[in-house]
Amino acid sequence: MSLPTHDQIAAVARDVLREMTGASDPTEKRALAERAGLSRSLVSQEEIRAARQAGTKVLDVPAGTIVTPLAHDLAVDCGIQIRIAGASSLGSTPKGDDAGAGPAPLEGGVIAIGADHGGFDLKETLRSWLEGRGLSVRDLGTHTKASCDYPDLAAAVAKAVALGDARWGILIDGAGIGSAMAANKVPGVLAATCHDARTASNSREHNGANVLCLGSTGLDEAGLKAIVDAWLRTPTGGGRHARRVDKIRAIEGSFLRS
Repeated sequence: MSLPTHDQIAAVARDVLREMTGASDPTEKRALAERAGLSRSLVSQEEIRAARQAGTKVLDVPAGTIVTPLAHDLAVDCGIQIRIAGASSLGSTPKGDDAGAGPAPLEGGVIAIGADHGGFDLKETLRSWLEGRGLSVRDLGTHTKASCDYPDLAAAVAKAVALGDARWGILIDGAGIGSAMAANKVPGVLAATCHDARTASNSREHNGANVLCLGSTGLDEAGLKAIVDAWLRTPTGGGRHARRVDKIRAIEGSFLRS
């Protein structure tokens, strides 16, 4: 069986979005979405193509806009920045005594974080560290040390990334493996378990990862910051790397129903 093309995957994504609202006409779809409580703007590949044709380098969209994963990938390929109103830039100036230190990622957006009970303490450290540098963080839990199931947190973070509520996702559980397995079940998500700064950078440059999974066992605060810093600073690679990531997405697309 031959793998589907990028355009075929895009068609599947459009069909899924239509199915979510039960309409293909933009006006009808917007009305249905509002009644369903989904009254947010949507940026798909069509908007990115139109921006490219117009020579737009920065696409400003309203707060709460959903950017589909395929739209984001195309925007990166076209060199177009999608700027969501009210969202803090990942390149914002750090605050406090740590100015000049910490992550200064190349691409902006919200970071969704989540952890099970085993990763709770590191998640709290991570949230404070990122927010202290002016980054926009969405904490999806867990919010206590009570025992909980990592797939639930992984699903919440992965869905936030897939639906465009967050640009990035970071998950912490005992080994960082189960969360990656769960997150990768969500279409549009590329989750990677990383153990050090080298694998973190590799997952971004070579694999285009949009969700970082970490294992709390044996990971201290310094190690956490080093991995996250390397991951957020590393841009996705083009050329052969982009071609291979396209093939990963094609595998996913081949199992989606239009």
